[in-house]
Amino acid sequence: MDPIKNGDRVVIKRNIRQDISDGLNVIIVCLAGAGVYRLLKHMDDENVLVSSGFADLKYYTSISNILCLATAILFLVLSVINKRCPILPKLISVSGVGLTFLVTAVFLAPSHPELNLYVGANRFFHLWVPIAAMIEFVMFEQDRRMPFKYTLYTVIPTLLYGLAYLINCLVNGIMTETGTNDWYGFLEWGYPTGILIFAVLIILNWAIACLLWFIKSKIK
Repeated sequence: MDPIKNGDRVVIKRNIRQDISDGLNVIIVCLAGAGVYRLLKHMDDENVLVSSGFADLKYYTSISNILCLATAILFLVLSVINKRCPILPKLISVSGVGLTFLVTAVFLAPSHPELNLYVGANRFFHLWVPIAAMIEFVMFEQDRRMPFKYTLYTVIPTLLYGLAYLINCLVNGIMTETGTNDWYGFLEWGYPTGILIFAVLIILNWAIACLLWFIKSKIK
C-alpha cells in the first residue's frame, strides 16, 4: 500500500460495535432519565415503593441508576469527541444496577409482590436500565480490556452506602417522628444481622463484577 500523501482522500470507517454501544448508551440515558423524571414529578407517589421527589435519593436503587445515567452520558460525550472511554466507571455503575436487578428479581419481587417493584419508575430502575446496561457492557465494550483488580473497586459505592445507612440509624435512631431510617428493614433483627446483610450485598456486588469481567474476557 502506498503511503498517504498530502491531498489524499482518507475515509475512516466507524466501528460498528462503537455505534451499537453509543445507541445503547442513548437508550440507557432515556430510560434512566425517564425514571428520574417520574420521581421528580411525583408520578409514582401512590401504590409504588418509592418516596416523593428528592427523598427517593435515599434508596440504593435510585443512586445506582443515577450513577449509571451519568456514566452513559460520559461515554457518549467522550465518543463524540473521539476520546477513549475509561472502562472502570462503566464497570462500577453496571455492577451497581446489576445488584439492584438481582436482589429485586430473586428476593424482593417474589417475596413482596404487593410492593409493585416493576411499576412506574421501578420498572425503569429495577428492570430496563440494568438489562440495557449489562448488555451494553458485555456485548459492545469487549475491545476494552480491564485487569481483574478493577472488580474490587466496584464494591466501594455499596460499602459507602452501607456505612452511611448504619451511621444514620446509629446517630438519628431507627425510628423517628416522621418514620423510619431503616427503610429496607435490615435492622429488624438487630445491628449484627443488619451488618451481615450488608456484607452479603457487598459480596454479591463483587460477584456480579467478577461475572461481568469473566464474560467480557471470553468475548472476542
